[in-house]
Amino acid sequence: MSGVLYYEDFHVGQVLTTDHYRIDKDHAIAFAQAYDPQAQHLDEELAKDSLFGAMVVSGWHTAAISMRLKLSSDFARIAAGVVGMGLESVRWPRPVYPGDTLHVTLTILSMRPSATRPDRGIVKYKVRTYNQHDELVMESVTTVLMPRRPVEAA
Repeated sequence: MSGVLYYEDFHVGQVLTTDHYRIDKDHAIAFAQAYDPQAQHLDEELAKDSLFGAMVVSGWHTAAISMRLKLSSDFARIAAGVVGMGLESVRWPRPVYPGDTLHVTLTILSMRPSATRPDRGIVKYKVRTYNQHDELVMESVTTVLMPRRPVEAA
């Protein structure tokens, strides 16, 4: 596909893939200082006494990187972008470490035209974030409002 995309350009079961993103330790610490200042995200020595035994990246940083990666897929080409309607679930089954390289798959779970906005469609999709070993590190389900292809005037 090339050019601008609309609701009609997607289908249930479709899987989108993204670029890869390497997590820099200094960026992970800066994110944690600003948004999740827990010892396991900030200090290698203090993190040794944590559940993880080493410094780990904040799960919310992983979520933010996943969002960035999502926009390296065809979702970046959706006309006027998408509007988030909600996050149904999120889980982090495995920790992410500074230096890990992440990538994402998005799987379209369901689609339906909006009942109140006929120019929009509602799309639910699953985001799966993997590390460089293809181990699942985050999974979420999100619903968005997406523009439908304009009907040409007769």
